[in-house]
Amino acid sequence: MSSEDDMVRQLQETGRYRILKKLEPRSVTAAARPGFPLKGVILDAETTGLNHRKDEIIEIGAIAFTFDDAGAIGDVIGVYGGLQQPSIPIPTEITRLTGITDRMVAGQMIDIHQLRAMVERADLVVAHNAGFDRPFCEAFSPIFAGKAWACAGIDWSSRGFEGTKLGYLIGQTGFFHEGHRAVDDCFALLEVLAQDGADPGRTPFAELYEASQRSRARIFAENSPFDRKDHLKARGYRWSDGSDGRPKSWWIELAEGALDEELRYPRSEIYRWDEADPPVKRLTAFDRFKA
Repeated sequence: MSSEDDMVRQLQETGRYRILKKLEPRSVTAAARPGFPLKGVILDAETTGLNHRKDEIIEIGAIAFTFDDAGAIGDVIGVYGGLQQPSIPIPTEITRLTGITDRMVAGQMIDIHQLRAMVERADLVVAHNAGFDRPFCEAFSPIFAGKAWACAGIDWSSRGFEGTKLGYLIGQTGFFHEGHRAVDDCFALLEVLAQDGADPGRTPFAELYEASQRSRARIFAENSPFDRKDHLKARGYRWSDGSDGRPKSWWIELAEGALDEELRYPRSEIYRWDEADPPVKRLTAFDRFKA
């Protein structure tokens, strides 16, 4: 045993220390193992702001990997990271958050051909916050349109995690990494999704993949009375301002199996009419997380 291992063991045995190991990215293999026929891509984008309609991507990181029908992760088969110079200077707060400066992106352009080679083969695109990344990516390039997307917004608390931010997740997994650079964050998310300590045999990725295969439903409480807005908000409904082709209304997304039960709420508490028929949109992984 090395002296480093001895030091780690001694510190852990005191019960007064928590040891974090620097995350070493998984190596890329040219010959993936058989038995993992599906392909996924973990993707992360850094941007000049939060609005996909006006802000721009300044960095994309992507990791291609194999997996099987049970959600077991196989091998890393590709990595891409690229910077892009935006049309405006990078805001100071974005540089502070990401470490990306105007000098770093000067003259840089994301290689769309390399990115397409990874994304086109993917059966599933995964992001830590797909509701943020997917609209930006689809605005950036049509290669992302028509893909199935999944979000790492699974039930982390039931797995013993105290937070949902990537820094919390990777730290409680026993690692630390150079955060907020796209490829580094992708490798960190891959490692978190591959862990099965709290639920042996069922990794977070297996839960995510299973959820991605289930349909969801979105109820739009159109023309709901203004004085019911607080009730809708308290129940978990969110407001849509009508942009991007969505109805201008309060809405909620839920598992398709819970649809009939949830429809009783707007009928009895919002419209107070049993025959009320609020619009419902059914969603698959190909539709979810779009703008």
